[in-house]
This record gives sequence, structure tokens and C-alpha cells, in this order.
Amino acid sequence: MNDTFETFRENTEKSKSDLSASKRPKTESVIQSLSYRPKSHYQLDLDVFTMADLRLRGSKAKVQTTHRYEFYSLTVITKGMCSQMVDFKSVHCKPGSLLILRPGQAHNYGHDEDWDGWNILFRPEFVLPVSNAPRELKLATNPDRLPEQMFLNNHELQRMTDSIQQMQEDMLIDAPQDDVHALLRHQLYALLARLTILQGRHQTPASLISASSQRFTRFEQLVNERFSDWHKVSDYAAHLGYTEKSLGRAVTAATGVTAKAYITARINLEAKRLLAHTDLPVSTIAERLGFEEATNFSKFFKRETGAPPAEFRLQYQGLV
Repeated sequence: MNDTFETFRENTEKSKSDLSASKRPKTESVIQSLSYRPKSHYQLDLDVFTMADLRLRGSKAKVQTTHRYEFYSLTVITKGMCSQMVDFKSVHCKPGSLLILRPGQAHNYGHDEDWDGWNILFRPEFVLPVSNAPRELKLATNPDRLPEQMFLNNHELQRMTDSIQQMQEDMLIDAPQDDVHALLRHQLYALLARLTILQGRHQTPASLISASSQRFTRFEQLVNERFSDWHKVSDYAAHLGYTEKSLGRAVTAATGVTAKAYITARINLEAKRLLAHTDLPVSTIAERLGFEEATNFSKFFKRETGAPPAEFRLQYQGLV
């Protein structure tokens, strides 16, 4: 079973965004970063567990601590009501509520205990790189397209919980790890594709969304389309017809990081996925991601990840 929520790593270092410490809210400087770190006997890059299981893993204080995740997290409430905190905003949840959290977001399960639900955690690199995904999978290979909160009706909730329970059972299959990973990845894609379709049905009309949110949504979509070509905020601002300042405010309001940091994180995520799921040479990956020199890409990747590209690939493949 995954050890992520049992072992906590204090991280008070400066965030890899270019927000200065003086401008960042004081609470952010002491948020614990939580990485995906399974126990030694659990080698899968995706984990599924109930909230009841989580409460058995750690103390109440640990479960109710705010963490900045380094992985994707999906939490669906199946019983009871609660208030959780996402990026310091209170989110009221009831059966059918679904929270979709991205790496870098701050989350707190809150102090309510009379509720249960399912959690799915997975490493960012577990999902195939968008640039390498078949056309029919592009709908499911970008969790960032989903909102951070959705609501499922009774039928949709039952379909989702059935899928999650099947994933939990399949995690225990006695088979080669690569085969189990492939099965879980396809199940995750099916779940994400279903959620994307549901979101399209229930999407809020643009007229009811704030101007700032609309700016961020357009920016987010454009980053996912052009991150390998455009590395500067000015490129996106010019294309969208916004000033860099107004775009930056919208991104920071939505994510807590600067527009530059958001672009950097998206490039880094694609780099991780390409290194994890392909045998492409580092030089080819660098070129694909818009770096003129492989050495510049290697410096960028080491700065953002803490390890050179080749070392990260070996670590992911379990060779070191």
C-alpha cells in the first residue's frame, strides 16, 4: 500500500515558481510538500484507497494537515458531508462531489470526519505525454483539462465508484508490473475520458464565468497546445490579446503561481512523460520541447526536477 500519506516531508524551500518570498502569503512558506512515495514493496505509480483507509494510516493531525501535492489526486465523496480546503478556498462536499487536484495545489481534507470516499493518486509521469498519445487518447491524457471540482449524479457516481473499485482490485493482480501498469493506465484513461465528457455536458456558460477565470482558461488551453513552441509569457499574452500583467494576475489567482512558473511546469511535465514512456534520446526530447540545445534542456530539467534527464529515466525504470 502506498506510503504517501504516512511519511511527510517538510519542505520550506522557495517554490519553483518565480513568486518572491516577500509577495507570497506567509502560509505558503511553511506548507509541507507531499511527494508520491510508496512503500518499498509497492512499486506501482497509481494508488487507490478509501478515506477510511487513510484515517487508519496516519494520525488525525497528519490527515488534517495542509499539503502541496507533487502528484495528481482525485477524491470523490460517497457518504456524508465535509468542507475541504483547495488552495486556501473552502469547498463544500457531499455525496457526488469530486475534487481533481493537480501537482502544485495545496489541499486539506478539513476537520470533518463523518464522511467517506475514494482517493486516486498517480504520478504526473504515469500519464502518456500528450505529444506521443494517439489521437483517440488525447481526450484522456490531459487531466489539467478538467476543473478542480465536479458534481456527479447518483448514476454517474455509481459508475465511477465501480471503476475505482475495479482498479483497486486490479492493483493486487499477481502479474508483471509493466502489465499491471498498462491495465491501470487504460482504466485511468477511461475514467478521465468519461469525466471529460461529463464536464462537457455540465459546463457553465462562459457568460457566468468571471473575466479573470476566462483569461486563465484560455491561457491554460493555449499552453497545452503550444508549450513546446512558446516558452515566454509574452507569446501567450500577445496571442490572447492580454497584457502580461493582466494575464499574470489571472494565472496567479487561479493557481497560486506565476504564468511563467505555470508554463515551466507544463514543459517539465511533458519532459518527464517523454523520458518515462519513450526511448527517445535526450537530444530529441529537447528539440521536441523547443530547446535549441540539449545542454540547455538538461540544465532546465535538472533545475526543475533535481536530477539530470538520463538519471530520471533510469530511476523511473527502476534501474538505479
